[in-house]
Amino acid sequence: MAAVLAVAGCYTNPVTGRQSLVLIQPGEELALGAQSFKEIRAREKVSHDAAMNARVRRVGQRIAAVVGGRMPGAQWEFVVFDSEQVNAFALPGGKVGVYSALLKLAKSDDELAIVMGHEIGHVIARHGAERMSEQMVISGLGSLGSAVVANRYDEKASQLFATAYGGLATVGRVLPHSRANESEADRMGAVFAAKAGYDPRAAITFWKKMKAQKSGGGGGKLETFLSTHPADDQRIAALEALMPQVLPLYEAAKTNP
Repeated sequence: MAAVLAVAGCYTNPVTGRQSLVLIQPGEELALGAQSFKEIRAREKVSHDAAMNARVRRVGQRIAAVVGGRMPGAQWEFVVFDSEQVNAFALPGGKVGVYSALLKLAKSDDELAIVMGHEIGHVIARHGAERMSEQMVISGLGSLGSAVVANRYDEKASQLFATAYGGLATVGRVLPHSRANESEADRMGAVFAAKAGYDPRAAITFWKKMKAQKSGGGGGKLETFLSTHPADDQRIAALEALMPQVLPLYEAAKTNP
């Protein structure tokens, strides 16, 4: 069964080469992305700040140009939302949202490109579909295990198994996997930004500013262990180590705009 799933749902990231199990069809992703974006636009306040929208479109279109066919079926749309959230997102189909508070923190277009490239990287890596697929497998295995326990013992033992399995699956697989996805998106964002002619070193300055905004820095070991994102210091160190690989892409983009 596992072997069949692995063959049927194997996806290769076109930037990093990593293979992952994705059971969601691309057409389903596009439909979910379009529906989610429609709901977000209806729920959130769309900004009419002309300068902010022009900036996001300018940076987004340059990144979209270097992404090219890596996002099949993309109908790019860049929207600024008026919010105090320091955040941004991208959805399948090329739907990208940036919150106004993030634009205030990301002072340069280089920093904005890093963030937008990161979010678009999540979509190209199909991280959302990967996590959905992972939950499908975990849920299926958990249900099977609970049924076996219930058959051998009793309903109470089955419930205890389900609780323990869920906790172990979250800490042992889901959270570490989520942190790995974030690191992969960091790498992809730096690559896209550099290829689009934006200085990838802005990733380091931006995440240092993000770290400074948090009380107590990057958090303790337990917080890091239970987090969906890498610790700030680890993230910054990984980006610093990545620079020798992406700076030549930036220099090449400046030479051949």
